[in-house]
Amino acid sequence: MPITKSAKKALRQSQKRRLNNRTKKEKTRKVLKELTVLTSQKKEKEAKELLPKVYKALDKAVKLGLIKKNAASRKKSSIARSISSSKKS
Repeated sequence: MPITKSAKKALRQSQKRRLNNRTKKEKTRKVLKELTVLTSQKKEKEAKELLPKVYKALDKAVKLGLIKKNAASRKKSSIARSISSSKKS
């Protein structure tokens, strides 16, 4: 447990930040999961409508430092690939 006043404040801040980061990460994951379910069900039209929302969530996560830039780029490209492959099938 922290003893000094500044250490107590730092603990409070880190707990608050942890909760905020966790909720934002969960929202991003939820949108990604929703899209993957749509692509697995071959619902191409709905998936394409959800795509901008997913891109926005990933970009915001990068901006906030929740995920790295290349990780977001990788996820975006794999999502786009999965949607286009579901169209071909």
